[in-house]
This record gives sequence, C-alpha cells and structure tokens, in this order.
Amino acid sequence: MNIREMREAWEADYLSPYASLSRNTKGRERGEIPCDIRTAYQRDRDRILHCKSFRRLKHKTQVFLAPEGDHYRTRLTHTLEVAQIARTISRALRLNEDLTEAIALGHDLGHTPFGHSGERILNELCPYGFAHYKQSVRVVEVLEKDGKGLNLTWEVRDGIMNHRTSGHPSTLEGCVVRLSDKIAYINHDIDDAIRAKIFTEEQLPAKYTDVLGHSVRERLDLLIHDIILQSMDRPEIIMSPHIEEAMQGLRGWMFENVYENKVPKAEEGRAQQLLVFLYQYYLEHTAELPEEYLLMIRKRGEPKERVVCDYIAGMSDSYSIDKFEELFIPKSWKVH
Repeated sequence: MNIREMREAWEADYLSPYASLSRNTKGRERGEIPCDIRTAYQRDRDRILHCKSFRRLKHKTQVFLAPEGDHYRTRLTHTLEVAQIARTISRALRLNEDLTEAIALGHDLGHTPFGHSGERILNELCPYGFAHYKQSVRVVEVLEKDGKGLNLTWEVRDGIMNHRTSGHPSTLEGCVVRLSDKIAYINHDIDDAIRAKIFTEEQLPAKYTDVLGHSVRERLDLLIHDIILQSMDRPEIIMSPHIEEAMQGLRGWMFENVYENKVPKAEEGRAQQLLVFLYQYYLEHTAELPEEYLLMIRKRGEPKERVVCDYIAGMSDSYSIDKFEELFIPKSWKVH
C-alpha cells in the first residue's frame, strides 16, 4: 500500500460520516494518474499554493487601498486567515481538512485589483459581466498554466464557486469555508478599521458586541466555538440563531461604517477610472496583451472583451498603477 492509499484508509476510518473522502471525489475534468504520496485534495491545495494567481494576492487590496503601514490586511493575508479558521473548524468536526484548505486558499483567486471597487467597475465594463467567485473558478479551470488550468477536483471548484453569501456548497467542507470567510473579514476588517482610526472598539454597537464579545479575539473564539458545538455530528454547518443574527447585524453595520466610509473609499473613484482606461486601451490594442492571453483569443476563440477583463482582473494593485503610468503618463512628467 502506498502513502496515498494509507491516507485514504485513515480518512475512511477516522473522519466523520459526513466528511468528503478523498477516494470518493467526483474527479477532475481531465483524468490523471493518482499521486503515490498525496490524496486528490492535497494535490489541489498544492497546485493552488504554487500558482501565479495565488502569489499575486499579496499585492491586492482587501479593504484599504494602498494603506500607509505594514499591518493592514491584503487579499493574501485574508485568504490565509480564512484557511486557518476553516481548518480549525474542519479538524474539530472531523471533516476533510485538505479539501477545506484547498477551497479556502482558492476562494479569492479571481479578485480584481482595488478590492470590490475593481470588481464593480469590471462588471460594468465587460459585456459578459464579472463576479469574483466566478472568476476564481475561471482562473483554476482556464487561466492558469497558459490556458490549461489547474485541473482541480469537482469538490474544490464547487466550494470556490459557492463561497459567497448566497452560495450553497455541495460539501460540508465548502460550507465551513463559506462561513469562515465571513467570520474572517468581519473581524479582521474591524481590526484594520480601528487601526485606521475610523472608529474604536467601544463605538461598535453594544447590541452585537454584548453577544459576540468585546475584542477581535473574543469574537473569533466565540464564533468558531459556536459553529463547532452546533454542527458536531450533524450533516450541516450551522450557528446558534442569536449568534448568527448578531454576526449578520455586525456585518451590516460594517457595510455602513467601513465599506462605504469615506476613508477607505477616498481613492476608489480614481482607482476605478484607472481600470476603465486600461480596459479601453487593451480593447483597442489587443496585440499588446501578453502572449498567453493572445492565445486565448486565437486558439480558444475567447471574445477579446472577456480576455481583456481576465488580464486586468489578474493584475495586482501596483502592477495596474505601473501599467497606467507606462501607457498614459508622459515620461517627462514623471518625478525621477
């Protein structure tokens, strides 16, 4: 018996009857010879971790555009925090931790530069629409590896597609990631907003913090414990109604006071206009796209609008700014 088979046997013996066993995966779009060391979900996790799109997340905005200071979250640190929370929950519930981690690491691969503001403007510009969760699936199915994609398992792609609030993951591992994403961004965005002096901990609504806790650490601890206790030995991932209500209330408050606040949104209009210029430029000068994107138009027959959108969505904040300067700012204007 090889190492992978030993691991698959361990999963069958140890994991919850509601867990997704690696040996029972619905498989990949293209068949592959199994690895003798890693299970299917371990291979998926590794492929995501080593792909270019994952590395670019370190220079993509979470909430604050180009923040002053090293301690604000980026899309990459958010992704790692989601993975940590999700793994903790999955391990406690005896779910498949490898599947959970793969979904968590891949869930935001399709995010644009400049956070959700970039997503909104690309959705307006591209006639085919744009949503980051769909783009994340497109990244792993098509865009990575020069159009070959990562050839991930069905379960990982399903979890990535359905991590949004209105999503319905087909596995409990996907459900864990879906909740962990919200737990992470609500609490960590509060931490960043306090750091940015948008508000203080004491200014958070007491009707929510009296239920959830009066610090980021207390809230994370309570939410994670509640999901574990409520979901133990059950075929669903749930929270206590009053705790879920408080979490959703705090999320709504964050939308009003942080995500729509003038401090993080101060540069949003300019960032969106930058993406408009880039989109229009490459639509008119498709020959200047990198070769891998040109091949998608020539060999795959992809519409140029879709491919230009892919290229811009894949940019980091800093790369898009550099491209804008290269294309639109006369060299003599630059400060050397």
